[in-house]
Amino acid sequence: MTGISSDRIASIEARKQELADQMASGELSAEEFVRLSKDYAAIEPVAAAAREVRRLRAERESLSAMTRDADAEMRAMAEEELHEIERKLPDAERALAVQLLPRDAADERPAMLEVRAGTGGDEAALFAGDLLRMYQRFAEEQGWRFELISASASELGGYKEAVASITGAGVFAKLKFESGVHRVQRVPVTEAGGRIHTSAATVAVLPEAEDVDVQIDDKDLRIDVYRSSGPGGQSVNTTDSAVRITHLPSGLVVIQQDEKSQHKNKAKALKVLRTRLFELERERLASERAGARKSMVGSGDRSERIRTYNFPQGRVTDHRINLTLHKLEAILEGPGLGELTEALIAEDEAQRLAGLEDA
Repeated sequence: MTGISSDRIASIEARKQELADQMASGELSAEEFVRLSKDYAAIEPVAAAAREVRRLRAERESLSAMTRDADAEMRAMAEEELHEIERKLPDAERALAVQLLPRDAADERPAMLEVRAGTGGDEAALFAGDLLRMYQRFAEEQGWRFELISASASELGGYKEAVASITGAGVFAKLKFESGVHRVQRVPVTEAGGRIHTSAATVAVLPEAEDVDVQIDDKDLRIDVYRSSGPGGQSVNTTDSAVRITHLPSGLVVIQQDEKSQHKNKAKALKVLRTRLFELERERLASERAGARKSMVGSGDRSERIRTYNFPQGRVTDHRINLTLHKLEAILEGPGLGELTEALIAEDEAQRLAGLEDA
């Protein structure tokens, strides 16, 4: 990874200094200052990586000269230091190349998490509940805010489906590779014979849309209100507070009944609808791009089996990168999930770097 020129490095550092000077000028409006602050925060890690590459290259050049011109003792010392610099430089250049990779514009957005029980009946619903708690604990560890938007509980304490909003720094970037089919192998609590069953739950992680991203015309919506109902069909409350919104052009339907207020249910349903419409548009644009890349970590297709949680062996296997960790309990408790997400991000970066080198 040696293709990053000295001119490119100089321009990165110059841009960081330019932003710093503008922010220190005291001549900016509040909006301009916020915009420049975001730009500065984005370029700061890139500039740090560029500065390290420049430093190592300069040392290499200086030490190379010493190995040619110095006396024998100094030459030996210079050769030893040069060896160490040449060991560090490729890693520094790769780190800079990773910083310069095109970013998914949605990476810094909050995300909408959807978990649904798949094949497996009550056991699948219990597993969906396990996954939801795993993501909630992981979010708490990351310092993110986790808000349950809607949930349909099963009779044994799991979830037929649940939708949550997760807000914080870099939420979508860390969770976007969680979309797909998660499979569990264990002895269900309802199994008297001790046999291992396989069931599944589907996870979708969608970047949350802002009002400016998706314009929804009122005439494209059919809004129905009705009385909320809980598990088994019992009435949750006595008012027509549940809301079902149908987006006529796309056929998307969102149902929200967790709040006692019809107004709050409608607001939450519109938030979910806006996010799903935003994701549809992202998928359409991605499919239209010539040679759209599908890396080993997957396309985010919700029908793709991505991971198996094997309880008898205490292991979790991510099938996209052939990674098996014998840390099932730690992963389901939340903290252990970070090792999986970091491995997936690293694999995605490696695939994209390889694509640049092959281009």
